[in-house]
Amino acid sequence: MFRRFATLVSAFLLVCTVVSPVSAAPPGPAQGRVRPVIFVHGFSGSGQQFETQARRLASNGFPAGLIEAHEYDSLFAENTRDEVFASLDQRIARLRAKARTDKVDLLAHSLGTALMQAYLRSSPERAASVAHYVNLDGAPSPDQPGGVPTLAVWGEGSTERAVGGADNVYLSDQSHTQVVSSAETFARFYAFFNGGRAPRTTAIVPQRHAWLSGRAVLFPANTGAAGARLEIYRVDPRTGDRLTRRPDAAYSLTGDGSWGPFRGDGGAHYEFTVVWNETSVHHTYFQPFLRTDNLVRVLASRPGEGLAARMEVGDGHSAMTISRQKEWWGDQGAAGDSLSVDGREVLNAANAPRTKRAIGIFAYDAGKDGATDLTAPIPVFFAQPFITGMDLFIPAAPDRTIRVVSRPRGGGGRTDTLNVPAWPSSVHRISVQLNDHVPERR
Repeated sequence: MFRRFATLVSAFLLVCTVVSPVSAAPPGPAQGRVRPVIFVHGFSGSGQQFETQARRLASNGFPAGLIEAHEYDSLFAENTRDEVFASLDQRIARLRAKARTDKVDLLAHSLGTALMQAYLRSSPERAASVAHYVNLDGAPSPDQPGGVPTLAVWGEGSTERAVGGADNVYLSDQSHTQVVSSAETFARFYAFFNGGRAPRTTAIVPQRHAWLSGRAVLFPANTGAAGARLEIYRVDPRTGDRLTRRPDAAYSLTGDGSWGPFRGDGGAHYEFTVVWNETSVHHTYFQPFLRTDNLVRVLASRPGEGLAARMEVGDGHSAMTISRQKEWWGDQGAAGDSLSVDGREVLNAANAPRTKRAIGIFAYDAGKDGATDLTAPIPVFFAQPFITGMDLFIPAAPDRTIRVVSRPRGGGGRTDTLNVPAWPSSVHRISVQLNDHVPERR
């Protein structure tokens, strides 16, 4: 499985490198109709990559209910390409009927661009249903797929990559996934979708009350975490401790793992817990959502399955996954990122070089020896695309708090902090989801 995972991505990347709402008018075509927006992710991705952009769209008056992600198993063990296309046909038809428009706007990233180029070329009817297409740091093309007007945004790498006839934009200081979530990309595709009109803001405008919904899915297949229970708790940002014994909301997960909507506080900290049974509990902690968010993704795995099963566990230490939809750069000095756990810097040139493109970090006590060794990454994780692993001893104890602090590049020294309980890894997994954006002045 792991060898196949790495081989598929390596082949694709080789191809790519070679060849409360603000008072703004809702975006949309000149006649006033708002076109739905659909995002198609890349290898081992999900709607999570587009979460920030969806909130930026909504901050400019776009209806959150018309923004969706089209998800699939990028290993193609759970679906075929034709099945991905057929389900996209159904999504487009449903959203067109909902918005009463004849077209949608479509974006795709990485592996998703190869899929969507093929989709748009597969029939005139499919191409006719898309008003604009955005090709995000993915496959080049000799022409605009299916004749659909195209914007291509490219990150670091060769500036010879292009989509023929398209508006090709090169953001050479941005990494592969950062291209999807950045404010610069948002400004470009917003204007492209709206006749050259710039967005009122590229910030996420906070709301007092936020409606949250999404999916709990098995990583990376994007199938639902059916059979588990999802519990949502508001937590104390100083400790990560739950503020109530009973969850604010709870859902029995079935089918595709959908849950919500849950009415939350835009400025609050929440814990989302997937409970499989009394010996397998997965806690995910987020920074405040700020506003309504329909693309919340809780990434999980069944007990004893997936990459998480490779983590060594025990009563005396915690096991964590730390992720962000913007790559971690541990070898760029002041131009890179800083990430500390309990005051210790964990990024370095060995475990998070810029070329690794890591957005997910698996951290635990490798060897269960009560010691930390950051001189080399853990091979089984480092071998996977977009993932790294590190031997980090994090003591587990009742009433102990783990402090995770990120100082993102380009943030002007600003830090993101999440405090979480030190759950023992024998029963509990911890995931920490940090922001991919830097707050802006509006």
